[in-house]
Amino acid sequence: MKFLFDFLPVVLFFVAYKLFASLPPDLVQLANQIPVVSLSQQQPKDAIIFATLILVVASMLQNVFHWLLYRRFEKMHLISLGILLVFGSMTVVLKDPDFIKWKVSIFNWIFAVAMLGSLFIGQKTLIERMLSHVIVVPAEIWRNVTLMWAVFFITIGILNLVVAFYFPGENDKNWVNFKLFGIFGLTIVFMIAQMIYLSKYAEEDEVSREV
Repeated sequence: MKFLFDFLPVVLFFVAYKLFASLPPDLVQLANQIPVVSLSQQQPKDAIIFATLILVVASMLQNVFHWLLYRRFEKMHLISLGILLVFGSMTVVLKDPDFIKWKVSIFNWIFAVAMLGSLFIGQKTLIERMLSHVIVVPAEIWRNVTLMWAVFFITIGILNLVVAFYFPGENDKNWVNFKLFGIFGLTIVFMIAQMIYLSKYAEEDEVSREV
């Protein structure tokens, strides 16, 4: 459930992009009340600008709702929001979707660096800190999993730029689809693979402890 909650702003970004041309004009005019925002439903390229506005608002609300539910902020949400405010603002002000495209890669690369750094700093890797209360495996396996997540984040960042700048599609349609379905699908597949990998060593570790 938390994983789906994390992806909710991206889903709203996708919906806003797809429905932009058919939205009630009053809604677009409401967005135009924001300084420096000037959108027209007659301009298909403005769809991604409007979707970026929705993404920023949804990410802010995501942090608010998380605090109301748990009385704390999620670090990943705050980092994502911080990067989004910078690149999203430049996207809207300059009406240049390249900035929001770069945001996806930079976000993933920041987490890749954090994962790699945790291999050398501290007694536990980031993945072990997050999941060790759920499953017990040898420290070496946690390091392997952390390294694999780092490689995954780096790969997603590279794939994002390839799709964004080499196969964007008309009015960035292909990239918007990849941002939701491509990244979401690859993440699901990778998470399942990780769970299978961890469960294998968890069973072995359980047997060794019983012996």
